Parts: sequence; C-alpha cells; structure tokens
Amino acid sequence: MITVVQNDKKGAKWGSGPRVLVLALVAAVLAAGCSRPDAVPGPAQGPQLYLAPPAQALQDYADRLRAATTARAAAARRWGLQRVPLPPPAPPADKPRIRTRPGFEVQHHEDWDLPPVFTTVPTRDKVVFLTIDDGAEKDPAFLRMMKDLKIPYSTFLSDYLVRDDYDYFRAVQDSGVTLNNHTLHHRYLRGRPYEEQEREICGMQDVMEREFGTRPRLFRPPYGAYDQNTLRAARSCGIRYAPIWNAEVFVDHWEFREADQRLHPGDIVLTHFRGRREWNGTMVDDMRRFLDHVTAHGFAVARLEDYLEDRLEDDA
Repeated sequence: MITVVQNDKKGAKWGSGPRVLVLALVAAVLAAGCSRPDAVPGPAQGPQLYLAPPAQALQDYADRLRAATTARAAAARRWGLQRVPLPPPAPPADKPRIRTRPGFEVQHHEDWDLPPVFTTVPTRDKVVFLTIDDGAEKDPAFLRMMKDLKIPYSTFLSDYLVRDDYDYFRAVQDSGVTLNNHTLHHRYLRGRPYEEQEREICGMQDVMEREFGTRPRLFRPPYGAYDQNTLRAARSCGIRYAPIWNAEVFVDHWEFREADQRLHPGDIVLTHFRGRREWNGTMVDDMRRFLDHVTAHGFAVARLEDYLEDRLEDDA
C-alpha cells in the first residue's frame, strides 16, 4: 500500500448610438479598476457575463455594474484593504477534469475510482480558491467582512471544534458557503485501521446531514495525511473529491508548496479558523493579508465548487 502525507444580425437594428454609449459606460467602469481601494477594479482573466441585447438592458446592466463595483470599493476601504479585490470570472460551463496530482496517488487510485487528491484546479482563469479548516474560532467580524466584500470560500469542518456553536456555521452556510468534511476529531488518519477511518469520515457525514442538511462531496484529511484506506472510506460515504492545498496563509506570513514560492492559476489556498489565542491577530487580519496579496498579483478569488463537476456515484 502506498501512503502519502502532504502538509446577430438582428442586433444591427439596435442603432449604434445607445449601444455604443452604454458599452462605453461599461468600459469606463471597468477601466477605473486600478490598485487603490478608491478605484473600481476590472474582472480577472476568463469568460465574463457581459451580455445584454437591448439598449435598455445594457443601460440597466451598466448601472448595476457601477453600483456593485462602487460598493466593493467602499467595502475595501472599510476593511482596511490596500486594493479592491478583483471579481472572479463566470464559472466555467465545462468543468475541468480533476485528476490526482502526480506523486500523490495511492495504489489502485484510478481503477478503484477513489477521490482525486489535488492541490490545484486546472484552469487558465487567474483565480485562486480559499479554503478554511477546522472551526475553532467563530469570529462574527469575519462573517461580516466576507459578506461585505462578497468573497467566496469553502470550509472543511471538524465536529469536535464546531459542535459548541453549530449556529455560527449555519450562518456561514446561509451566506452561500459550502460546508465540507474534515472528520469528527481531526485525527492523523494515515496508518489507522479502515474501520476507524470510516468512523471518522462517515460519522462526520452524518453530523453534517443532521446539522446542516447535506452530505458533503468534498473531504480534506487532517494534516493532508492519507492512505488508501482513507480514500476508500471517504468514497464509501459519498465523498467524490479530496482537495488539499498548494499554499497556506497565516496572519503574519505565507507558505507555498512550489519551489518558486508564488501563486499559480487554480491554486487552492488553505487557512484556518483561528484567532488571537493561536495567532498574533484575528481572522480579519488573516483575510487582509490573503486578499492584499492575491489582488496585488492579479488574482481573483473564485468558489472551488464552481469548478468541480458532479461525479455521479456508481453501483460499486
């Protein structure tokens, strides 16, 4: 057994005047996007939903765009960001195929259709994906910040840390965030018997269904440590993906998996629900460091689940 550890033509009838005017307005809004919180940013690279055939619809769209980008710039100022976060492109219509990262495989990984383990999503969009683990810190200011800035993220929860305040994570879920599986007790799984690993992973699926009404498709092994039994157990209770991470952000520094020590399109970024008891700062401080860095390097934050296809269960 291999084990792995990883810390039209009809349109011509509109008339050129209104259309040109409104398109110029949209362009002006987007062109205002610089690096300052008092400027309105353009979108990150990738396909954009700038579609509106009639002139009035274009005008309405431009008005909504201006309002949204102005609000985003104001939110960036309120939260002390150096730059306005870039809006992500539209989710891809054709989802990329996710494969296990080379060197991270276990025996029979593909022929047993075990959940792929990956650190990066294959995409040309200049986006990264924010994932937050565990659930120890329950900071209301963090929820306000992320909602205000409209930053997507995904969580991976451990029951022993979230059970004292499920309502906090219901509020996270109500904001549109996906809650995923990080086991019951956050134990180091590699090398443990299959039955024990199954209890940890499938038991958390039961908790998630009971408390949040859904059984997650995504699972992250604690410490990024797993073996074949881990992935077999995860698959047995409905897990289809096992994302880990390619970079990690802390309140005072970054850590990168790659030798070039930088972000790449599609990278999964890890951080944790932590506060002053563990860090020299708060989750708001952590998010400032994260957002300022990714924006300065031209990245937007996208929702991980929007890039993952539904992998249907089979009869095995």
